[in-house]
Amino acid sequence: MVESLKLISKWKFPSPNPKVRLYMVEYFSSGLRVKGLMAEPDDEKQYEGFLYLRGGIKRVGMVRPARIAQFASEGFIVFAPYYRGNEGGEGNEDFAGDDREDAFSAFDLLKDYPRLKDGRIHVFGFSRGGVMALLTGIHRSETSSIVTWGGVSDMHLTYKERKDLRRMMKRVIGGTPNKFPERYDWRTPIHDLENLRAPVLIIHGALDKNVSAEHAKRLEKQLKKLGKSHETWYFNEYTHYFPPSVNRQVVQKLTSWMKSQSRSS
Repeated sequence: MVESLKLISKWKFPSPNPKVRLYMVEYFSSGLRVKGLMAEPDDEKQYEGFLYLRGGIKRVGMVRPARIAQFASEGFIVFAPYYRGNEGGEGNEDFAGDDREDAFSAFDLLKDYPRLKDGRIHVFGFSRGGVMALLTGIHRSETSSIVTWGGVSDMHLTYKERKDLRRMMKRVIGGTPNKFPERYDWRTPIHDLENLRAPVLIIHGALDKNVSAEHAKRLEKQLKKLGKSHETWYFNEYTHYFPPSVNRQVVQKLTSWMKSQSRSS
């Protein structure tokens, strides 16, 4: 059954949780056929939407079924785009470039989903997905809330800090920040937060070496400067990845935080 013009096809995918249904989804994004994974509670009730924006690029940081099933089990319809060029999807992923459209189109797909409750959609980004989440909130003003966990906020800073990613970034983005500063600016949402209406929750481990806590601090500083609603949860003892027991606790807390946010007007 095709619920939306944006949705091309949807078929069942093995679920790690008997109380959660998983589906592989193919949908349109800027004319490309892109794929993603959807998770929803195994009943017929309506739930708020949860757009899960993964980190990494290509196989690094790929969407994990257990992770989105975990969020669905907290009472959400979860959709996680793989981004273009992955898992048989058309196009090429370009690290928060044109592939941001895959997040925007995924948001629109959720908005049309029959089981969506009250039109509420929350956006979650992990690592590189933090940039994607902020960009989505900026371009989709009806976003109910945004959570960025260990999230990138400044692509110039990523290039500076992650020497191991420079070769990939130069290839995908087309050069260095010195040569093409505008391309890195375009991928840096903290420059456009004036247009953000959704409340933001920033979660970051102080010992994070993948995405330094400076990303969180820069985002926090700009949100504060603009008078935007935000909250910060810093964890002094953790890195980019939290221990499983702590991770579960934080998931429960952040999903409760999402549900407590008033709908954007």
